[in-house]
Amino acid sequence: MPLAKLLVDSPVGRGVTKAMGLPQPSPLRRQAPGEPPLDGPLLLGAAAGGRLASAVTASMSEVGVEVVTADEGERTYAALVYDATGIVTVDGLRSLYVFLHDSLRRLGASGRVLVLGTPPEDCVAPGEVAAQRAVEGLVRSVAKEVRRGATANLAYVAAGAETSATSTLRFFLSGRSAYVSGQAVRVRGGEVGVLEDADRPFDGRVALVTGAARGLGAAIASLLAREGARVVCLDVPAQGELLTATANDVRGIAVQLDITAVDAPRRLARHLTDRYGGVDVLVHNAGITRDKLLVNMDDKQWASVLAVNLDAQLRVNAELLAREVLRPGSRVVCLSSQSGIAGNRGQTNYAASKAGIIGMVQALAPVLGRTEGTINAVAPGFIETEMTAQMPYAAREMGRRINSLGQGGLPIDVAETVAWLARPGSGGVTGQTVRVCGQSMLGA
Repeated sequence: MPLAKLLVDSPVGRGVTKAMGLPQPSPLRRQAPGEPPLDGPLLLGAAAGGRLASAVTASMSEVGVEVVTADEGERTYAALVYDATGIVTVDGLRSLYVFLHDSLRRLGASGRVLVLGTPPEDCVAPGEVAAQRAVEGLVRSVAKEVRRGATANLAYVAAGAETSATSTLRFFLSGRSAYVSGQAVRVRGGEVGVLEDADRPFDGRVALVTGAARGLGAAIASLLAREGARVVCLDVPAQGELLTATANDVRGIAVQLDITAVDAPRRLARHLTDRYGGVDVLVHNAGITRDKLLVNMDDKQWASVLAVNLDAQLRVNAELLAREVLRPGSRVVCLSSQSGIAGNRGQTNYAASKAGIIGMVQALAPVLGRTEGTINAVAPGFIETEMTAQMPYAAREMGRRINSLGQGGLPIDVAETVAWLARPGSGGVTGQTVRVCGQSMLGA
């Protein structure tokens, strides 16, 4: 755990933050190897005509979670799940209100609220569209009301995609999603019925992680390797020593390459083809910051950030697609940022690059879909890293606490979200951006 977080969680640190009027965070339950997804029973409710209750029961029972369909009074629940797909009118929303009204007080620490709906854009009648869209406002608000490290999220599952939802259900209903709250994710058709080892879903798969020498990249590489992937760790030559250490830790391969070089995409494509015959998972994590107010920013500071954070990803993707290096069913995950959604003072270059990533993901989703592949973005908020530890104390404390969970996230939170989107069973999720920010108060 970073030193800065240890200081904040110490008695002195808690006293200082309390005196400043800052909220005191609750410990978050994160997934540990061998632990069950939830540490208690799941209460499942459904609107009349809902179509996902059986999928929830089957999916969660398979991983040892007790699913309860009748509220048992004063019992404490680890998760509350409601199938709202049967809600087709405004009056129908009352059933969701009643379910949560009666059960939220019995949600345990680090509990999970997950509501399942139908994508509003798939509905026809104005009343049904309005009702399903209303669910999103309710869930985002519930995420701001739950306490003790609990989260609330929404999964819009398209008709016919019920069997594609398992990976998403298990992510949101586990400690893997500890720092993901207030999010709305769409699950559609795609590569369905994929059976994967719950502990080693990446067995036999090759994963490339850029910017892997340290920080988020190292955490992502470590988790993918732990779950079975053969990881290719890439970073610039200047990070060679750290990169080698990361690669050794994950029993992977280190590749020193400046991805902004003109010939970098071609060299990378050749390496992946010659050495592995292609790649199954591509994680675009490499990125830099060169913060300045726009009026004080010189051309080099602007250009370097756009070159590393956005243009390099575009060129690598184009080359790997053109040379068919990305295997059928591949998963591409790109690191965006909260700044790309909400903007940030002094980060016009960085915010532009991270917003551009979201656009790239949306544009490439149908292209990857032709071979059952997916591409998504992960947008971290305040994550406890070496970089955030260098921030001034007051700015750091405000940054880590202006979210519904009242604390900063950890690199593992980003890695878990990347791994969920990279899993073979996540073929129903593509073209989307998922925030890992504890439901930050900034941005949408």
